Amino acid sequence: MNKKIIIADDHSVVRLGTSIALEDQIDNITIDFAINYHELKEKLIREKFDLVILDIEMEGSIYKHMISELKMIKNDLLIMIFSSSDEHIAIEYILEGAEGYVSKLSSDETLAKAVRSIFQNGQYYPPGIIKQFSERSGKKHPKEILSEREFQIFKLLGEGNGNLEIANLLKIQSGTMSTYKKRIYTKLGVKNLIELFKIYKNLD
Repeated sequence: MNKKIIIADDHSVVRLGTSIALEDQIDNITIDFAINYHELKEKLIREKFDLVILDIEMEGSIYKHMISELKMIKNDLLIMIFSSSDEHIAIEYILEGAEGYVSKLSSDETLAKAVRSIFQNGQYYPPGIIKQFSERSGKKHPKEILSEREFQIFKLLGEGNGNLEIANLLKIQSGTMSTYKKRIYTKLGVKNLIELFKIYKNLD
């Protein structure tokens, strides 16, 4: 199945270089561009895209609030932060609901690996970000770590609901539910439902 990607960045060299790197390494993709945040929103309203590769400092940026705004346009849109900012900045965007982060200093191979992972697994978090999530999860309430939708699903899982039950309740696809579950596990630093239940039972 062909995947449609839109690269949102106000630097032409970045847009061109990123598209060449992805087209060289990933089959069955179509790439479009947006040079500012306004154009990105306009294109998302008019056309269906699977993934946004998002520069967080382009013209018109409203920074981390872009994530919720873009997902209001298309709730199953995948968003990968593509920035030269440090990973601790990227964490804030992931907490808002972005599916991944890649540094602009990364190799073409890492960029392609990240895009493939987001399409296949619903997420891509570099090791440094996963480590930060593990450190934060022991200190913060899950509501501070998860996006609003993820926290909703976390509570439903904690109450003992299964994947299919939650998918039906929230009217989402089972594959989407599995993606949310993986992201919740990663952000909370847990490996299974038993560890998730322990966190749920200790909620204030």
